[in-house]
Amino acid sequence: MKFENTEVWGFEHSLRGMRNPKNSWHKSDSFNCLKTPSGKHCSEFCKNFDTDKCYMYGDDGGEPFIIGDNDMKLAQTLIKTGSEHCKFMRMIHVAVDVDMPRYWWSEGDTYHFNTKNSCSTMHKLLNNDNPITLDMFVFCEEDIDWWTYTVNKLESLRLEYKEIQKTTKDNEKMNRLLVRAKRMLPEGFEQMRTWDTNYAELRNMYFQRRHHRLKEEWVDTFCKWVETLPYAKELIMYED
Repeated sequence: MKFENTEVWGFEHSLRGMRNPKNSWHKSDSFNCLKTPSGKHCSEFCKNFDTDKCYMYGDDGGEPFIIGDNDMKLAQTLIKTGSEHCKFMRMIHVAVDVDMPRYWWSEGDTYHFNTKNSCSTMHKLLNNDNPITLDMFVFCEEDIDWWTYTVNKLESLRLEYKEIQKTTKDNEKMNRLLVRAKRMLPEGFEQMRTWDTNYAELRNMYFQRRHHRLKEEWVDTFCKWVETLPYAKELIMYED
């Protein structure tokens, strides 16, 4: 279970849009670290260089952007007033590859994302040169006997599918094997999807799931990942 290949962007236009209602752009004190004065390195004028506020050289996938004190104060004020007032959070985008079990996806899919693309069990569960093994599933060790039997059965269907594919190419038989495998596939099967989401949705998920009974999945994996995002503490996790 993991979140990887994270990219975060949109701070600049989201904060500019945040100030549109009152035309208060002149009060903004945030800046993109790549848009520095000609010939100058950001370390020459930025008080946040080499501090925990600097995302320029981190590996967290964030764009190199500094939120100033004025903008942060306004952002947190809007967050406190409710989701209808902090629409700027929807404009801070996050893309990430998420590898989680199917039972987790059934809960994750209750939330709204800009879009997501998933690996297909219809196309690749059996039509795959790699064997189906236990490490492709999330399960409890107490149930290892059942899981071993089930995974071995799925692997036998894959081998039979590949043999037909190489020899007779009987589509009817291959389709039947796929139907059997799909109906047999346990909820613990890990499936990778690529998310395109935003800080507003992640904030909603974080506060609803940070004490969830599926601790390893939600608290130790999802919430821990959210906490690594740029300005997560100040924006996503912010509480007055």
